[in-house]
Parts: sequence; C-alpha cells; structure tokens
Amino acid sequence: MSSLASGPHGPDTLRPLLDTVLDALRAGAEARGGPLPAGGPGPVAARVRAALGEVLPPHGDATALHTLVRALAEGAADPADPLCAAHLHCPPLAVAAAADLAASVLNPSLDSWDQAPAASALEALVTEALAAEVYPQAAARTGTQARAQPRTQAGADPDADPHGRTPTTGGTPTGTTAPSPPGTERPGGSDALVTTGGTESNQLALLLARELHGGGVRLVCGANAHHSLHRAAWLLGLPEPVTVPAPAGTMDPVALDEALTRLPGPRGSLLVAATAGTTDAGLVDPLPGIADLCRAHGARLHIDAAYGGGLLFSDRHRARLTGLDRAHTVTLDLHKLGWQPVAAGLLAVRDRDELAVLDHRADYLNADDDTEAGLPDLLGRSLRTTRRPDILKIAVTLRTLGRSGLGALVDQVCAHADAFARLVRRHPRFELHDRPTLSTVLFRPAGATDDTVAAVRRTLLTEGRAVLGRARLDDRLWLKVTLLNPHTGPGDLAALLDLVEGHTPR
Repeated sequence: MSSLASGPHGPDTLRPLLDTVLDALRAGAEARGGPLPAGGPGPVAARVRAALGEVLPPHGDATALHTLVRALAEGAADPADPLCAAHLHCPPLAVAAAADLAASVLNPSLDSWDQAPAASALEALVTEALAAEVYPQAAARTGTQARAQPRTQAGADPDADPHGRTPTTGGTPTGTTAPSPPGTERPGGSDALVTTGGTESNQLALLLARELHGGGVRLVCGANAHHSLHRAAWLLGLPEPVTVPAPAGTMDPVALDEALTRLPGPRGSLLVAATAGTTDAGLVDPLPGIADLCRAHGARLHIDAAYGGGLLFSDRHRARLTGLDRAHTVTLDLHKLGWQPVAAGLLAVRDRDELAVLDHRADYLNADDDTEAGLPDLLGRSLRTTRRPDILKIAVTLRTLGRSGLGALVDQVCAHADAFARLVRRHPRFELHDRPTLSTVLFRPAGATDDTVAAVRRTLLTEGRAVLGRARLDDRLWLKVTLLNPHTGPGDLAALLDLVEGHTPR
C-alpha cells in the first residue's frame, strides 16, 4: 500500500491498481444508473459518509481505493451522459485522461526547471503554438521583414499598444536580436500562460493591466460578463467595475462608447473586458466593433473566450471569433470546448514582453546565476508556485486529434445545439429563447411561471433524471442545455425534451 507510482517498478505497481479503479468506476456508474444520483444532497452525502467511515483510522484499509472510487462514481454527475447538460462541464477525452495519469505519476512541479525539465520545455512549445492560434499576426511579425518595421506610436493600427510602447521580442526591442539561454530559444511574438481556468486567467489579465499602467486601471465590462471579472477587480484592489448594459445578452457598443467617453484618465487606464461565449447563453459580444472603440479611446482590451475559444479549431465556426486577435489578452478554457479534464485554462498574451511584470525571484528556484547559466526561469509563468503539468494532456490531445479532429468535435456539438433548438421551436408546448450561437440552448415550457421553471429543473435533479442549467435573460428564467458531448444522438435530444414536458404541470 506504500509503493510508489513512479520509478522503475512504478508501472508494475500501478497496473493492478488501475484495474481496481476501472472496476470501481464501472460499478459506481451502474449503481447510479443515470446522469446523476437520485435523492438529492442528503442521500448522496449519507452514502459518501458511509463509504468513507473513519477518515483517519488507526490502521489502513486495503479496500479504500475501490470503496471510495465507487462511491464517487455512484455520486457523480456524469458529463458523458447525454442528459447531463447543464454546465460547461465537458466529458473528457480518454486520451487526455490517460495523459493526465502520466502527469500524476511523474509529478513534475512547474516552479523550477530541475523539477520539470521535459515538462517545462513542452509547456513553452505548446503554449506558444496555442497563443499563435489566437494571434496569428503577432506570430507572423516575428519574421525578418516585420522586425525591420517596429511600430512605436499608439493608435497607428488596430494592434497598437495603448501605452505607446514598441512591441518587443522576449524583452528585446523589435528590430534587434539577443542571445537566449541554451534550450530556451523561441521567436518573439505572442505567448500563453497555463492557469487553472477562466477565473484565474481573468484575474491575470487584470493584474497585467494594473501593473503595466502603474496601478491606476479601471475595468469596464458588460452586464453579461463572467462574475470572475468583478471578483478579480475586488481581489486586486481596483475600483468598482463600470458595467455596460447588455440588453440582448451582448455588450451594447453604443453604451460602451458613452462609458469610455465620460470616464476620466489617461490613455491605457481603462480595461475593457468583452466576452466570446457567455456562461448563460453562449453569446459572443460584437468583438470587431468593441476593438474599434478601444482603439479610438486608447483603452486596453481583454476578451474572455473561456467558452467560445474552442471555435478556433473549427474552420466552419472560427469566423465567429473575428476580432479576437485584436485583444491584448484572451482567456481560453480547454476543459470546455477542448474536452480536457479539469483544469486546462490559458491566458494568451499578444505581447510576450508584458509578462515581465510577473517576474519573481526566489533563490532556491530561480537564482540569478542559474538563470544566467541557462536554466529556464519558470516563476513568471503563473501566479502559482507549485503546479502540475496540465500542458501534457493538452499536448497529447492536440497531436492525437489534430486540427481536423478537434474541429470536428466543435462542429458536432454546435450541430447538436442547432438540432435541439429546432426540436424546441417545432414543439407547441415550448418556447425557444433564440437560435444558439455556440452549443447552448435556452428554452422554457410555454406559459410557465419562473417558479414552475425552477421547480421542473430541481425535480429532474432530485430524481436523477437530467441535469439542466438555468439562466435569467429578458427578465425571465430559462432552462439551459449546454451540449458538450459529441456523441449525443437525436434520440437523446428528444428524450430530454420529453422529460421536461412530462415534469411540467399543466
């Protein structure tokens, strides 16, 4: 029971334990029998309490692995079940989960190179490639011709920096070159940090803006913005954010223009946060128009694409993100439209030089002489110190599926949302909010009160029949279906609608 997972004997030790885990997962799913456990919070907690027993017994229990994994599986909300469709809670790809096991076994910690030699190199390569997906023009500017034409005047083009700084290449002014430590040579341009997800990514975006402007930055966001932006402003000691109306579920450009006009402060002191894939309805703000306004007013632009960023992989739907590359920073969550185990978040940064504000020194992790000797410095890659190599599962997925494979998954879930919306629209007992933008559909029983809508959802949860979300738009409560399972079939969609109809009082 005290054997190690890594080392020369690690695989042999793990093999029988994996059989135990897989058997427990299967048994727990069979006992659950649906998308989530029946009975509600009380019975679920009681079963977990019984399975756990004494948390720290005097002597160990060799059956604990099977018992607790089975209890967790029995009490899970299974995102792979087609009727589990409430949240941005994706079913992870098997290949990504397998890669995650390897990351746990090897246990690299990405706070110093000597704890994660290969993982640190992998992270640098993959994050740069993903940032280039967001900022293809920034990546292209690393060529010789682009380096020969540095831009120094803010507002000279859509990509100009509101602070008037010259774009840089890894801390070196554009148009010059400088040697890099061995093993760390990378072209300049965009980059990305791996985070625990959109909440931390949004916080990092505000932190960068605050530090680059000397602390005097004001957040401007839509009423549709994710709550983490307001929380980040509070955590960083920033003023109360200015909230712009979003009457149709997306930020109103006219109201944004008025807000930016009346707000005081020098150029760059305002940070506009737009959204590409709202949590409630999957809507995308008018990104090109917002980018134009930010340029005109000298405001910095952040786009929270935690949900919608996955459209980058789809040739069919990528155009919905037009304007994304004009943001200074972009939030991506590949544990949504990327089918990764939680967490797989990134913050993409158009100008890699901006990441210098995150630099931090701790002699035991990144001593100056070690860095000068060529050991990569990892502390500026995150707000966290100890952190696991979440990049491995992402890298394995990207290589295994490729752009076409990931794009096909995105296309499938968006098609499922369109199909479900058509079912709702044709059904006389239901009302559809609007045609879906991504993979989220809002609907409600026709003529039902908000109390009835809420009660139907809770009843389905308590009975373990279906997991539906809720969203309030147009001053009404809607049932929310977020379709992230590419293997959902037409029969599953019809069954979900039948369940709601059968549980709605007439």
